[in-house]
Amino acid sequence: MKINYLKGDATAPSVKGNKIIAHVCNDLGGWGKGFVLEISKRWDKPESEYRAWHRNRSKNDFALGRVQFIPVEKYITVANMIGQRGMKRGSKGVPVRYEAIRECLYSVAEHALEINASVHMPRIGCGLAGGKWELIEPVIMETLIIKGILVYVYDI
Repeated sequence: MKINYLKGDATAPSVKGNKIIAHVCNDLGGWGKGFVLEISKRWDKPESEYRAWHRNRSKNDFALGRVQFIPVEKYITVANMIGQRGMKRGSKGVPVRYEAIRECLYSVAEHALEINASVHMPRIGCGLAGGKWELIEPVIMETLIIKGILVYVYDI
């Protein structure tokens, strides 16, 4: 199996069956730039649930490597994955955290297998998070593809 690369909108997958839309969020509670704006154009719940998750972080599992699964339509779930530290590039480098993304994708794989879902995403971790696709792609292979999960990566 391999990753299926498509041109189009990752928030509007056209395959049949259950679908998980996976994307990377930061660990600061910020939601306002990048792919999250496309999600918010389509659904309100992923943003409001993410903000509540962050706001109540002292009482929950909000942290790098964690995932919040938000059902938004009958066959679509959004996976808010905490895979970047902060939002800006600085002395500690880019915000992306590859190990956190790996941990998130293991959780996504487990959920996808439970609900028999395909996984849809932009090139996660490579936009505002500053990551390199040549480092993310192998993580997708080892967490999702190896388990027989259909994965679709969308380029605009």
